[in-house]
Parts: sequence; C-alpha cells; structure tokens
Amino acid sequence: MRVPAIGESITEVTLSQWLKEDGDYVELDEPICEFESDKATLEFPAEAAGKLIIVAQADEDLEIGALVAKIDTSVAAPSNGAAPKAAPAEVKKEAAPTPAPAASDSYAAGHPSPAAAKLMRESGLSEADVKGTGKDGRITKEDVQKAAAAKKAAPASAPTAATPAATPAPATAFSRDTSRKKMSRMRRTIAKRLVSAKNNTAMLTTFNEVDLTNVMALRKKYQEKFVEKNGIKLGYMSLFAKACAKVLMEMPDVNAQIDGDHVVYHEFADISIAISTPNGLVVPPVHNCESLSFADIERKIKALAGKAREGTLTLDEMKGGTFTITNGGVFGSLLSTPIINEPQSAILGMHTIKQRPMAIDGEVKIRPMMYLALSYDHRIVDGSTSVTFLVKVKELLEDPTTLLLDL
Repeated sequence: MRVPAIGESITEVTLSQWLKEDGDYVELDEPICEFESDKATLEFPAEAAGKLIIVAQADEDLEIGALVAKIDTSVAAPSNGAAPKAAPAEVKKEAAPTPAPAASDSYAAGHPSPAAAKLMRESGLSEADVKGTGKDGRITKEDVQKAAAAKKAAPASAPTAATPAATPAPATAFSRDTSRKKMSRMRRTIAKRLVSAKNNTAMLTTFNEVDLTNVMALRKKYQEKFVEKNGIKLGYMSLFAKACAKVLMEMPDVNAQIDGDHVVYHEFADISIAISTPNGLVVPPVHNCESLSFADIERKIKALAGKAREGTLTLDEMKGGTFTITNGGVFGSLLSTPIINEPQSAILGMHTIKQRPMAIDGEVKIRPMMYLALSYDHRIVDGSTSVTFLVKVKELLEDPTTLLLDL
C-alpha cells in the first residue's frame, strides 16, 4: 500500500498516526492510518483483507507513491471466538487494564478521532489514559478534554492530602527545561505561505474606520424574525462578506490575481473566511457570495467553521477563493495588518468593536466603532483603488439599507 495521489498541489504528506497495530488482521476498506496533508487530515483505508505489516512510521514525512504498509492476503480472518487483533501477547497484556467499551469488536474502539489525536499529543496523553465514549468506543475531543482536566486536578489534590500542615513548603524550583516538537504539516505549510506572501508581493495596508450603529440596530430589530425564518443568527460576518462581494463586483482589480505576466479576473466573489483551529488558521471559501442571501452565507460559514475545528474539511472545500476576510476582533485585536492569502490580491481585516466618542454633526457622541484594514498587492491594486474599495465597504455598512436594496 502506497501513499495515494491526494491533490494536484500536494506532493508530500505526514503519517500522523496508525489506527491499527503491526500484525493486526484488517478488513478491506478498514482505516489503518491517518495522513496529514497541507490542508486536511485523511484516513487511509486497507486495499485488501489480511495481516497488516507496517513499513512507515508515525510522524514520518512521505512523498506521494511512497510505501506505507504491506498486507499479507494469505492470512485468514480470525475465527469468531478469537480476538480480532494479532498483536503480540505482551501488547495485549499492557492494554488489558483499559476497560473495553461495549463495541470493542470495532476497529474504532479506543482510537481517537483526528481532532482528539492532536489534542492528546498536545496534552501528553496516551490512548490508555482516555476512555472513548464516541461511536463504537472511539475517543472524541470531549473525552480528551475531560481526561486532561482530570490529569491536571489529580496532582493538585494529592499533595494537599499527603503533606502535613506543619511541613514547611519547599523552596520554589525554577525550571530550565526545554522541549522539542516537530511542527505539524499544516503549521509548516502556513509558515511557508506567509513568508512567500511577504517576499513575493508588494504588500501595503490601508486603514479606515466604520460606524456600526446602524448595523447593530438592524441586527437587534430583526434578529428574532431572522432566526425564526432561517434557523440561524444574523452575524456580522455575512454583512461584511456581502458588502465586500458587492464592491468586488464593481472593482475587479481587487478581486483579481496575477498569473505570470497575465492578470486573471473573476466574475464571481468567492470569499475565504479565516477560521482559527487548534492546528492553525485555515481559509475555506464561501463560493458566489455576490449571489447568496445573508442566511445562506451564515449557514455556509457555520458549516465550514465546524468542519475546520473538527479537522474534517475536504480538499475541495479548501480550494479557491478570490478575496479573504479575517476577524481578529473576536480575540480582542484593535488594529492589525493582515497578510495576503496568495494568490489573492487583497484581504480585509476586521477588528474589535469599541465604544468611542465621535464628532457627529458638531456634537460629541458615543458610537460603536471598528477599525478596518485592507492589505493589498500593489503590483495589481493601486493605492487609490484600495482606498476607494475600503470607503465603499464602509459606506455600505454604515447605511446597510443600501446593501439590502442593492443600491
């Protein structure tokens, strides 16, 4: 069994973990390991039934076509009364203290999901430390979080009970330890692309500020009816995405990208939404934002965010994008200079909303203000174009009626 072709731009993957042990009997199409590519984590199914012979090791980088494992198809399936695994006796004995779930005959029993596996590595937990409560006994992210919390609580309570009250506290010991951990495939890819964007584009950032008084009033007035009709809340992101999509259709340079000596223009607005995950930032696009309703945009963003945090985004869901929106405001950022998501030519940075005194018609009033940042590639987007784009977005958000009526 060799590493399959995963995508056009993917030439190498990391074998993140084995789901089966060396010598196990595996069925056809049963997942045996997980690959971590630049964009997603993928399960690798067995191509035949038989005894698994592991060749590649966990955390090893493999090129497309590299040998991963062999399957001895001459080995017959174990009888109904026999254990499904052919692991050595000492391995079975070591795993015996872990209580088996009701569905222990499933390959998923005791194995973590991709998101849970990453969290286990970060928390220093093994499969023996976590009890799986997912389908067929699979370890979920919530199971790992509970185990990690229990692990932290245990040492804190033990010294209190064991140490006499009269015993003086030991002197504080300052740690000088260091640790070394290999960067994940996704983190390495993010690092390369950020450096590439800084080195290969003429990137500049222009700023403006937007008064969100009317947007907040709109959401407050119609939120209940919006939820009742569409089953989802009206958020800021759909309003910003819709405003950007409208202006992108009017200003094609901001929505274009450079390809060698040519400029590729898009007659659609596929807006990539930056989503923070435990492994780094991903930017799956919402296609044709210029034609979608606010409710449709909200649903697609919610679905993509859920998949991104679970590590189940597909390669197709990560492809494309003509413009990006990133919202550092959810973490409290007041102002930033976002980096362009190549090969796109511009990215809009949203920030936290702050109540600030503003001069309105000769009077000082308190308004909910947000700083906006537009980073753009000066090779294709002129300074006047970038400023005009940001001003148009600002005007649409300050008077959302014009956005709703497409004026």
